[in-house]
Amino acid sequence: MEWIGDLERAFAAAIYPNRVLVGVLLLGAVVGIFWLAARRRWDLAVRRNPRRSAAILVPALAIALPLGWYLGSPLVLSSTLDEPAPVVAGRPTAVPSSTPAPPTRSPGDPSPTPLIRPSPSRILLERAGKFRGADDFHFGRGTARLIETEPGTFVVRLEGFEVRNGPDLYVYLSPDADGYTKTAIELGKLKADKGNQNYEVPAGADVTAARSVVIWCKQFSVLFAAAKLAG
Repeated sequence: MEWIGDLERAFAAAIYPNRVLVGVLLLGAVVGIFWLAARRRWDLAVRRNPRRSAAILVPALAIALPLGWYLGSPLVLSSTLDEPAPVVAGRPTAVPSSTPAPPTRSPGDPSPTPLIRPSPSRILLERAGKFRGADDFHFGRGTARLIETEPGTFVVRLEGFEVRNGPDLYVYLSPDADGYTKTAIELGKLKADKGNQNYEVPAGADVTAARSVVIWCKQFSVLFAAAKLAG
């Protein structure tokens, strides 16, 4: 189905920036077709051959209407989700304190108790970046944060987020700063096109190479937005 994605990219690159002019031309074309149909009395041909007309029209509508709804409904439907920020908890450890060597003691003296003090928690990773849409049509806004909530456990949080809604959108951690690659880490289906959302990074995933958070249409291979991670 990548050919549909190619058509969408062509629409976003060429048609959408000139949508007013294109709309006027399409309206003129529709009016011209209706005028031609009325002048040549195409309605009479339909009435003379109702079964043939139905055999063409019904399958066409059976395909066009569901496909049109699947592709077009995200443009008019929207949802908002507001999840709380993830809790970040370090894991302090206890280690022997660094002390001078004990003085020489006489035989029979009790052994001194070693001093134990908690070491400071190591600084957990956090990186962030601002979303940018792939083009004028596929807009993206808000902040993406890659947060280490505890050692080795990561969450991607989208804050003040908004993106052009679309079919089959997923969230990825990508090694490419500009967008999706086949080695990107899939975090799950996009929960909503607006709001504050959390996505857990799969356990054991290597995030050291992550350079961006990406909103990607899996079905049609179309980039919607990306946030380059700094830090």
